[in-house]
Amino acid sequence: MKRKDFLKGASLAGFSLAIPGGLSATAPSAPAGSSSCTLIPTETAGPIPLDLTENTTFFRQDIRETETGVPFTVRLKIIGTDNCEPMQNVRVNIWHCSKDGLYSGYSSNMNPAPAGSTFLRGYQFTDANGEVEFLTIFPGWYNGRIAHIHFQVYVSSSYSAISQLTFDIAQKNTIYLANPTLYTKGADPLTFSSDNIFSDGVEFQLATLSEDATTGGYTSYLEVSVQGSRVTGLGHIEKETAKVMEVGQNFPNPYQYQTTIPITLKQAAHLKVELWDLSGKKVAAVFDEKRAAGVHEISVVPNQLELLVGNYVYQVEAITDKGDIFRLPKMMTFR
Repeated sequence: MKRKDFLKGASLAGFSLAIPGGLSATAPSAPAGSSSCTLIPTETAGPIPLDLTENTTFFRQDIRETETGVPFTVRLKIIGTDNCEPMQNVRVNIWHCSKDGLYSGYSSNMNPAPAGSTFLRGYQFTDANGEVEFLTIFPGWYNGRIAHIHFQVYVSSSYSAISQLTFDIAQKNTIYLANPTLYTKGADPLTFSSDNIFSDGVEFQLATLSEDATTGGYTSYLEVSVQGSRVTGLGHIEKETAKVMEVGQNFPNPYQYQTTIPITLKQAAHLKVELWDLSGKKVAAVFDEKRAAGVHEISVVPNQLELLVGNYVYQVEAITDKGDIFRLPKMMTFR
């Protein structure tokens, strides 16, 4: 299967496996008061968004490409407001400007970035703890906007939440002033009240900011609450897929030696199960057979597949006798 075919399925829900040594294992504790389970404020996607779903470049954890700046790890935890529990297997997009305040994908007098560029944009799927992690550089700032990061939580084909996050002003400016050769414009002059997005408050959009000894850079963390508690049956695509198959979370997850993917077929179909790493590379073909309607359990043994400890996405594809194709990706962790 080509990568673009996997990413067509990625517009639905994501599922993941965990492996010891994965970055999410070092996620910091949530700051006091952050688990409010209050719906994240909706913000503009900005003047230069890109549809990440349709571009096969963006399924990746490391979004830096060749951009330079202070190393920065962004961690988001997605909470469903229906039950205030973590939401597994939802897609999270992020995008932000470079150290010089430029966005990829657009070239104009106001944003003189290379035409067709793709830097500092990407998406991942939330793991069993509702978390995603991106490797990037600390964003710069530009005239009229305080430093910020855009994000979209894509819950289903009928609902997504779009917002922005920002940082404590003093901590953020310390980074700029300590790295003058990188951030040549110096400290960010704006305050929250003078920014047209955050002037009405930042209580639910202020990410933590702490030093990261492993990278020599910084780490941020934010809990984001969106509508829902589950991701199946919410939109037209999900409802159509549910008529053909249901794909459960692999168990156990995380796992060490072996895990099982439960699949229920509502009608006979040719099943394919493939594994992808977080950089968007297919690493294994697990299953490829026609199966009758019923419950099927697909076993994954990482040693046999020569998998390294880490997080992976598994995609289940069902091709019906009519030739209709349905796909569902999910996250899993091998440790």
